[in-house]
Amino acid sequence: MSDIVFSSKAPSKSADFKSGIRIICRVCEKQFSQYTCPRCNMRYCSLHCYKSHSLRCTESFMRENVMEELQQTQPDEESRLRMMDILKRLHEQEETDNIDEEEGSGSSILEETIQKFLSGSLISFDDLSVEEKKCFKRAVASGELSKLIELWDPWWIKPSARQISLGPDGTQLVQPLDLCGSSDNDVNSDQLHEIPLGPETPLPSVVKLTSAVPSPLLSIHLIDIVYSYCFTLLLYNGDWKADAVEASSVFLSISSVLGEGALPETVQEALLNCLEHTCSPAYRQIGGLKLGLRLVDDVIHILHLGGAALICLLCDLQRLIQTAEREVKLERRRKMKMVESKSKLKYPDRKVYFLMCWVHEQLSDVWSSLAAIVNTEKASLSEHSNNTMLKSGCKTDTKGKPKITEV
Repeated sequence: MSDIVFSSKAPSKSADFKSGIRIICRVCEKQFSQYTCPRCNMRYCSLHCYKSHSLRCTESFMRENVMEELQQTQPDEESRLRMMDILKRLHEQEETDNIDEEEGSGSSILEETIQKFLSGSLISFDDLSVEEKKCFKRAVASGELSKLIELWDPWWIKPSARQISLGPDGTQLVQPLDLCGSSDNDVNSDQLHEIPLGPETPLPSVVKLTSAVPSPLLSIHLIDIVYSYCFTLLLYNGDWKADAVEASSVFLSISSVLGEGALPETVQEALLNCLEHTCSPAYRQIGGLKLGLRLVDDVIHILHLGGAALICLLCDLQRLIQTAEREVKLERRRKMKMVESKSKLKYPDRKVYFLMCWVHEQLSDVWSSLAAIVNTEKASLSEHSNNTMLKSGCKTDTKGKPKITEV
């Protein structure tokens, strides 16, 4: 409907009518309009017509004003406490409604836990109530929590692992982009961080570290260490920094070379020691022999990647051990255990660094040949497992040592 316009030749005293044009109200169509809606530009004559001209228009206008006012209002202490009380009542109501579905679920969230949550602090297991701890343990035992964890992809199976390059002195050629102050290519930055960084300082020659001739069994010991590293990262979903002390303890419990001071003389002996620890009562629930054979495949894959990948692996392992050493040193409780743990980590640290320097001096053909030997031994172990020779309990080799214990 077009606006109805009346013109008057007589001058008007009102400023709105100086032009001599007067528009009829678009709502009642009886009076001359004196106002304009700020939202839809509709002309109206009175408050009554303004309220009735468009309910949607007025409600939207009022809602925007209220929301703007609320955003400018800062919550005070009383409002925060009131919100905490509401959250507690809602939780109690939910637990009451679900009491028929799960026994003992009527506990309320502790006030301290809610305060930690509202403040953005991390909530630990000790912050939970007795019933909540029981529910959490049931969820862990049933595997329900594992569905919420994103599985980690090992760095050695990613395409960028095939392009690792180190300098002639063994140092990292390319520094991370965040250290260089560049953020233009996020994809390349992610690829760099997928692979553990190599050494920051040049690797010295082996002859500078020891006057003795390196043992010909170092390649066999390397298999034990690589296997134990893969096992540890798999157990911690790739994040050993979450608990470096426990991660180093897991590594030493799997590695017979660094954890027990063993000196395996053959590839078969090294693999059997690793598989025996994997199938031990402490870890067999994780996957047992099947997991162990999968980790052997990871060892073969890493050996095929070459010396650069092995140096990055050993460098990451050294960071794990050194981080655990620092955390143990800062520990003020259980002093006897602290001294014992620190002494256990000194030898692996030196051994890993020596191996890193030794690997740097080896020819590239060495690793493909070693991978072929490991693959042959792995095929032999798989054949024995298919014949149920490894499922009947504790087997004994020619030296009288237990081979593998499997349930």
